[in-house]
Amino acid sequence: MTLPLSSLLDVLWALDEATRLRIVALLQHGELTVTDLTDILGQSQPRISRHLKLLADAGVVDKHREGTWAFFDLVSSGPIGRLVADVLALTDVHDSVLAADLDRLTIVRSRRTAVAQEYFAGIAPRWDEERSLHASDAVVEQAITETVGPAKYRSMLDMGTGTGRMLQLLGRNAEHAVGLDTSHSMLAVARANLERAEVRGIDLRQGDVYSPPFANDSFDLIVIHQVLHFLDDPARAVREAARLLAPGGRLLIVDFAPHSLEFLRADHAHLRLGFRADTVAGWLEHSGLDVPTIRTIAPPVVDAEAASDGERLTVSLWLGCDRRTATAPATATATAIEHGRR
Repeated sequence: MTLPLSSLLDVLWALDEATRLRIVALLQHGELTVTDLTDILGQSQPRISRHLKLLADAGVVDKHREGTWAFFDLVSSGPIGRLVADVLALTDVHDSVLAADLDRLTIVRSRRTAVAQEYFAGIAPRWDEERSLHASDAVVEQAITETVGPAKYRSMLDMGTGTGRMLQLLGRNAEHAVGLDTSHSMLAVARANLERAEVRGIDLRQGDVYSPPFANDSFDLIVIHQVLHFLDDPARAVREAARLLAPGGRLLIVDFAPHSLEFLRADHAHLRLGFRADTVAGWLEHSGLDVPTIRTIAPPVVDAEAASDGERLTVSLWLGCDRRTATAPATATATAIEHGRR
């Protein structure tokens, strides 16, 4: 794929300015806000905003909103993405100006991480209490990776991404991965965790699982991990996820088997106390998916005394597969997130 002459000139003109090139060099390390860039570059917000608009108009950067916040990142696909990557490859990593920008980027990210972790620290005790009731994260995550398999995929969506753990676990196998969550605060936690784990190229989007802002047939793999029990209409979320699957795509659901731990409803905002295997399988089948895999992971029993101190949670995994024949991944995933961009 090539660029028309006018578009090529627009991109080259957009990059032909010191501040804009510095912005592009920073955005290759992950998405940033206007405020972030203002702090790093030491320039006024109106000036930074003007430069970002020029870059966006040329197709070099994308913009998406999380409530009142606006995040910018580089276009990573297509001929513009390749052209920008080629330009960045020619920059001197030891340049004093760019090196100072990266130092200030580290400070900005550290500050942002501290805010995110302060929020998460407030809810972490509830998460730890719940996690103590089921098999360890390592056991559950091993089952997830075994169920998904080692194959690479073009595009991945994590619906209700929370801390971003599924993106860390599976996102590296995707050419493009997206995390969706309704909470700006949780997206901040996910963003901080992904940056700390050095997982690059992940898009985080604020949105509703009942009306995800993506086009039909957009993703080869969709994960709904420990989300359905918070929803008043989980079947609808499954239908929406199935709508987003590309032909031959797969939908992995991870949640709890039925239980009677009412305190999870009262103290942890669970609306559903687990799901029967045939219930979720039925939702997948009614959404046009085959269900070749259903797995359960029993909670560990350390000793007889531990076995008698209360009910534990069984984790269930359902894998639904789109019945249509998979097509070659010829198109970039930019169309998958068209409604969340610019």
